[in-house]
Amino acid sequence: MTQPSRSQSSDRRNFLKASAALTGGAIAAATRPAYAYHHSVDDTLKVGLIGCGGRGTGAAVNAANADPNVKITALCDAFDDRIQSSLKALQTELKDKCAVDKDHCFSGLDGYKQLMASDVDVVLLCSTPYFRPDHMEAAVQAKKHIFCEKPIATDVAGSMRVWEACRQAEKSGLNVVSGLCWRYDHAVRAVMERIKDGAIGEIRAIQENYLTGTLWHRGNNPKWSPLEYQVRNWLYFTWLSGDLIAEQHIHSLDKGMWLMNDEPPVSCYGSGGRQVRVEEQWGNIYDHFACVYEWANGVKMFSQARQIAGCMNDTEDYIVGTTGIAQVLRNTIQPTKGSAWTFTKTKEMPDMYDSEHQELFRAIRQGKPINNGDYMCKTTLVAIMGREACYTGQKITWDEFLKSNLKLGPDKLDWNSVPECKVAMPGSTA
Repeated sequence: MTQPSRSQSSDRRNFLKASAALTGGAIAAATRPAYAYHHSVDDTLKVGLIGCGGRGTGAAVNAANADPNVKITALCDAFDDRIQSSLKALQTELKDKCAVDKDHCFSGLDGYKQLMASDVDVVLLCSTPYFRPDHMEAAVQAKKHIFCEKPIATDVAGSMRVWEACRQAEKSGLNVVSGLCWRYDHAVRAVMERIKDGAIGEIRAIQENYLTGTLWHRGNNPKWSPLEYQVRNWLYFTWLSGDLIAEQHIHSLDKGMWLMNDEPPVSCYGSGGRQVRVEEQWGNIYDHFACVYEWANGVKMFSQARQIAGCMNDTEDYIVGTTGIAQVLRNTIQPTKGSAWTFTKTKEMPDMYDSEHQELFRAIRQGKPINNGDYMCKTTLVAIMGREACYTGQKITWDEFLKSNLKLGPDKLDWNSVPECKVAMPGSTA
């Protein structure tokens, strides 16, 4: 999967405050299920990875390095060659912290069930997004702590399933940490905190850019079935990836949602299409999107995403307030009056990919769960909402969108057949 801290996330603070208010710290610790936390750093935490691509393998490295007594003990992917590639990389990188034997390598579309039945404590859900709802539900049922990559689904129906699974995880005292990694970046947290404290006054407009180049394509192989071809090239099929607005641009949209206190926009409209990636090999996704999201208080978020080579690139968040402006990834704030402010990074600050796992394992050790479920589901839905507004050419309201129960992909997968993947045409696609 494609990817682009410094104080605790607001979601975590709010959750812990609510827990303390309801139960009191001592009572909460006494009543929390035994499987929800490990008492000591001497207690080995076993981690299983589902989805052995580049992002998944990277997440496994981050997880293993996040805690002194963590080991990767199980791997799962739809394809065995991906497992073996990941295993080789992990053994080289992690040495004895990778303790995966052949009996804990699970391939196939149902391999995740075997991994969930193993003795792992934590699962890293890094597979193709279409499969995330199945994997989330299985993880919660198996009482595993969860690191969940973005997006959490490719449609409304799947997002609702994950949302409910996250609620069940909270009831069970399980941790759910999201792969929306900028929320765990220390510099970005500092900028967001200052904006929320009024450094640029009231937010009036947000501009989110994710203008970048092209990504990988794994080609074709005459030995692959139709489904295998699509799953190996999942980026280019909306039912599998959610399209680039949900798979990649979601990071930008998430920062906009963060600034709006995770309150969803009331409506959205936009445009997009395929200007360069028009051949059959590119499936049915677009190569550019432009959306306008509107909130009830009048704030608008102007969103642009593009994956076209040879163009100007820009990945930044531009925030306009009544008394200043901010650029989030540049970590700068320029008030209308007074001096500019820039966050100063230090060498001791962890990378956000490490930070998200460090906070996950710390929460497990301390028995103080993190649950990012609410915002990761809302942000995914905001991305899908924008996609559907562009696909149809219509203005979509949040309430109508949630009621649609949009579902992509087949109810049951067959290696020899795939769903029809038409390119959406604004003005005629419903």
